[in-house]
Amino acid sequence: MPGRTAPRRLTLLCVALASSIAACPASAQTEVADLREDVRGLTQRVGELSLRVEQLEHENAKLSAKVGSLGDNRGYATSAELNGAVADLNASIKSAVDTSRTEILEHVATQMENLAKQTNAALDSIARPAAAAPTVAAQSGAPRAAANESGPRSGSSYTVQKGDSVGLIAKKTGARVQDIIEANSLADPSRIQAGQVLVIPAAK
Repeated sequence: MPGRTAPRRLTLLCVALASSIAACPASAQTEVADLREDVRGLTQRVGELSLRVEQLEHENAKLSAKVGSLGDNRGYATSAELNGAVADLNASIKSAVDTSRTEILEHVATQMENLAKQTNAALDSIARPAAAAPTVAAQSGAPRAAANESGPRSGSSYTVQKGDSVGLIAKKTGARVQDIIEANSLADPSRIQAGQVLVIPAAK
């Protein structure tokens, strides 16, 4: 009968809703636990109401039989009135289930959004130190480069001869050893080679 089928469909809908809640992410399980209990209670209530509807239908059948044998007696509810009351009851139950499902889904969506924000914030906090590391390295290397590029750059040129050293070239040209090293940015002054052209700063 329609009055009996609607509560059963509603029961199946509550069970499906409870299953969808169970599939929520682990981070939302704690908040959803209470809501799941509410859905379970609602499912039980629907079962009780379905049983009550069956009892009412059984009683209605008895009353209808008595009305048929005794004639029109308004002390009993008619079949149409009872069916209308059952329909109203089913509509109220369906409305309550729809409202509960909407609230549950909204709550889960809010929890998921908060979890996504927390995850993005954690990833940003991890990425910041990695992005800052090259900048720090570049800053620490800047004074070195400045030191290598410091010193006089103007002066005469000198072609390194076989057997020359920076000290010997300084004696030949009258320049300071340190000025020659700085003017040519020599990382290792002992590795100058024959044929290499050096800038010899003017003697101070």
